[in-house]
Amino acid sequence: MNQNTIQNEVTLSGVGLHTGIDVTMTFKPAPINHGYAFVRLDLEGTPVIEANANYVVNTQRGTNLEKNGVQINTCEHVLAAVYALGIDNIIIEINAPEPPIMDGSSIHFIEALEKGKILEQDATREEYIVKEIISYVDSETGSEIILMPADEYQVTTIVDFGTKVLGTQNASLNRLSDFKKEIAAARTFSFLHEIEMLLDNNLIKGGDLNNAIVYVDKEISKETTEKLKRVFDKPNISVNSNGILDNLTLRWANEAARHKLLDVIGDLALVGTRIRGKIIANKPGHSVNTLFAKKLASIIKKEKRNKVPQFNLNEPPLMDIHQIMDILPHRPPFLLIDRILELSESKVVGMKNVTMNENFFVGHFPGAPVMPGVLQVEAMAQCGGILVLSTVPDPENYLTYFMKMDNVKFKQKVLPGDTLIFSCELITPIRRGICHMQAYAYANNKLVAEAQLMAQIAKK
Repeated sequence: MNQNTIQNEVTLSGVGLHTGIDVTMTFKPAPINHGYAFVRLDLEGTPVIEANANYVVNTQRGTNLEKNGVQINTCEHVLAAVYALGIDNIIIEINAPEPPIMDGSSIHFIEALEKGKILEQDATREEYIVKEIISYVDSETGSEIILMPADEYQVTTIVDFGTKVLGTQNASLNRLSDFKKEIAAARTFSFLHEIEMLLDNNLIKGGDLNNAIVYVDKEISKETTEKLKRVFDKPNISVNSNGILDNLTLRWANEAARHKLLDVIGDLALVGTRIRGKIIANKPGHSVNTLFAKKLASIIKKEKRNKVPQFNLNEPPLMDIHQIMDILPHRPPFLLIDRILELSESKVVGMKNVTMNENFFVGHFPGAPVMPGVLQVEAMAQCGGILVLSTVPDPENYLTYFMKMDNVKFKQKVLPGDTLIFSCELITPIRRGICHMQAYAYANNKLVAEAQLMAQIAKK
């Protein structure tokens, strides 16, 4: 499947749950391989905070992200909507630290994004296909998340807070296409003792009885009743027969479990890769959700790094050495690519046969020939040059220049007789002739080198 964004900008407004601040949030289209990112319009320089599990700093009252001192709080409801609609790339501009709480669910975000219309993009979607069970257990709380193989993305949640008023609930989602109908409108919930604590600390300034279900897990005192009446600006406060505060009717008997399922989807969107597998979350919460997201993101990164591209080298290549020289300005002995096997708008795969005739083996090292790591990096950069030069109509009139290399690592020696496969994929879209990519080099079915590279083309 291809990646998706939205076709049109769409804006909605509301109040932040914990800050009580009026918030305006705008969803905007984003280019391929962009992912999800928040932009703080209210701060100087409009800083960007990507939806990344590694930026999670706090999960006490929601999932809160921080990058370079800039925060986005309670992001899970928005991310659940974006992920459930199959959107891969989006810019979320916001003029406050947290999105509007709306009615405490994701339904308003779903409806807004649908108005923006889903737009298919010309790039293949990356999907992590689960092949074995992955789990995470919080020994203190007993919370556990298990991810197992399945034909599509599925989630089951089991909720048990050890309280009589809520009891044990469970909810399941077998298809993301059912999210709007079955899960999106499930509202956030809290217990009375938590509400009292939050009010005592001057929090949930944007809360009212229309955006949070309050389960009364203790006897409600006259003092608490008066406080709730003042805070929620209600003439009367009472408890319904099902144990929740009045002025709100449950949309489902298991609305709490459905909302926890919503949270799981939103928190696991921070993995940054779409998942094909089934999640079973027992007593989920933002802490265990995001810790599992970090673990899963690390596993996916490691597997992606070690996954060797498979090609039939006996078939004609996409580009042979003559076609490569029509594009690249490099010439022997410094042309380090023999074939191009794959080329798209965002990815290129190249190949080099390493022979004993390479001139660098004369001195590196006599009697123990090893391909210099710097030349492996150069070869990966030349692959990136093919990618960026393919975007101009007259590549023969351009030269490529290195700008930066980061996170360079060498894993295995490259020896005479090895066949090197280079896989290079854009980290950000090509702009003004600048190519920023993640590059990997493989030989003998093993990762031998990796680097993040940046290069620019300029006219001769």
